[in-house]
Amino acid sequence: MENLSRGQRLPLANIAPNGRIDIGLNAAGLRLDFACFGLGADGKLLDESYMTFFNQPRTPCGGAELIDIPGDLLGFRIDTSLLPANVDQLAITASVDGDGTMSQLTSGYLRLLADAEEKARFAFSGADFAQERAIMLGNLYRKDGQWRFMAVGQGFNGGLDALVTHFGGAVAAPAPVPAPAPRPAAEPGRISLEKRIESSAPHLVSLVKQATVSLEKVGLADHRAKVALVLDISGSMGTLYRKGLVQQFADRILALGCKFDDDGEIDVFLFGSGVHQPAPMNLGNARSYVRDVVQAHPLEGDTRYGRAMEAVRRFYFPDAQGGERKSAVSAPLPVFVMFVTDGTTSDKPLTEKQLRWASHEPIFWQFMGIGKGRKSKKAKKGFFQSSETDFPFLEQLDELPGRLIDNADFFSVSSPDEHSDSELYDLLMAEYPGWIKLAKQHRLLA
Repeated sequence: MENLSRGQRLPLANIAPNGRIDIGLNAAGLRLDFACFGLGADGKLLDESYMTFFNQPRTPCGGAELIDIPGDLLGFRIDTSLLPANVDQLAITASVDGDGTMSQLTSGYLRLLADAEEKARFAFSGADFAQERAIMLGNLYRKDGQWRFMAVGQGFNGGLDALVTHFGGAVAAPAPVPAPAPRPAAEPGRISLEKRIESSAPHLVSLVKQATVSLEKVGLADHRAKVALVLDISGSMGTLYRKGLVQQFADRILALGCKFDDDGEIDVFLFGSGVHQPAPMNLGNARSYVRDVVQAHPLEGDTRYGRAMEAVRRFYFPDAQGGERKSAVSAPLPVFVMFVTDGTTSDKPLTEKQLRWASHEPIFWQFMGIGKGRKSKKAKKGFFQSSETDFPFLEQLDELPGRLIDNADFFSVSSPDEHSDSELYDLLMAEYPGWIKLAKQHRLLA
């Protein structure tokens, strides 16, 4: 194993002849966010999809991917054979998460592994820096048709924003969303929200655009609703959280929430054996929201849909306290609930009761099961799904008898990022518009 010093270079072929390498990262004394930037020959980010980090765990080509490496905080798997020809460099970076400067680091390292064996290590500590809030740790680059690695250790005072600016600003400053045609009364708030998205959460801009297209397809461009995200925090979800896939999915739901409501936030519920309701996810806390709430509410050992649904109903319609309801209740805005789980529930009877009772309330339940890739029996707007499913109980809920109206939909995925943004938003709108019509007919919506 070779210890690298700042500026030292190493031909990748010397340690990984097949061009595949893992990069392990660790730091103590300060919480850091790590990222990998895919750069062109000019040293600029190709586009925002080539910034790999907790919100976006892999590049479109699969050549760089966020992974777990035993003993490290985080890691990237690099397969140079998959990288397109216009990717000339991969810059591995770290930035301070929250307050603090790099001088507060106790220790840290970047290590290169081939076939799980450590081949080289670049160590760093707070003594190497002063007031910097970000570091370029290392750089994989092409030279004479071959890939090489250089230990860099260059600090940036401005944190992640300074890094993105250094690499061309493609992620931090995307093209602004065109202002929609003026609409009475509500339009000033919508323009204000769009500006807030661009300044506070630019990674959501493209997602909001995709959500807009899907809503326009089904005639809901001006629709208003409250949005809730209900997340399974049972132990089996651990890998999905660590890889950033749940964070990535939550961003997509927040973008939908921005289209449905101009407050720029969504309500979040966590469930395992119990139910927790952290602060809402919003434009200001979006980037690290999922990681932060899971740190505050560690994964649990059970899965109980019914308890989670009861908590959601109690929050939005407290008069029923999450209990039995036999007559319709009306509200000016519906509630769109995105319910995410990777397993079955231990309280099936309560879950069925909750869904039946909730059919008298203006709440639509969109269930998504994360399984082995077998889908629900229904074909949803071009998504042809097999006759088997990993979630037979969720399929039963989708067709549950004894409800005032059909208030639920279900699909399953092999991974939260299985579908493109446009495909996901189309799936989410498969049955919701029809439910809106039924809810109005039964006077659930004022």
